[in-house]
Amino acid sequence: MNLSEDPVAFEAFYRRHIDAVMRFVVRRVSDPHLAADLTADIFLAALDSANTYRSSRGGEIGWLYGVARNVVSAHHRRAAREVRATSHMAGRRMMDDNDLVRMEERIDAERQMRRALEAMGNLPEGERAVLELVAIDQLTVTEASTALGIGKVTARVRLYRARRALADIASPSAVYVEGQA
Repeated sequence: MNLSEDPVAFEAFYRRHIDAVMRFVVRRVSDPHLAADLTADIFLAALDSANTYRSSRGGEIGWLYGVARNVVSAHHRRAAREVRATSHMAGRRMMDDNDLVRMEERIDAERQMRRALEAMGNLPEGERAVLELVAIDQLTVTEASTALGIGKVTARVRLYRARRALADIASPSAVYVEGQA
């Protein structure tokens, strides 16, 4: 994939994947300005690292979700450092009213998914990452393993463990039902 040298190919790539990337981002952040910025950053990072894509290791979406995950994780690390250093954030770019309304609608639509991601917060990072990509972002295990840079078997084991842990949390013996002792 030579996106950096072929603007037409990059535009087609962008159009194919913009909705999936936007859904990925708005599940992980609640600010529309930040979501727009991260989405743009993801495509810039994809453009910069297009030479690292290998179709033999998986499809475009798995690779792109790996890029997205790295960009979003880097943002969260930066934000945590900034919060420790200062009490305010700067650098928000201006959006017009239509952009803001569309972003708020997307954020509202993904609110339940963000709650589910928060509920998975007690899982180990590796298990949670595979579960997010497979169950929430609808990647195949192969695509998730590509996005995370791990083997398919490792991804399957982590997914099994994550599902088992969540099933244990939601088991009938762990849930109080009104009217039952």
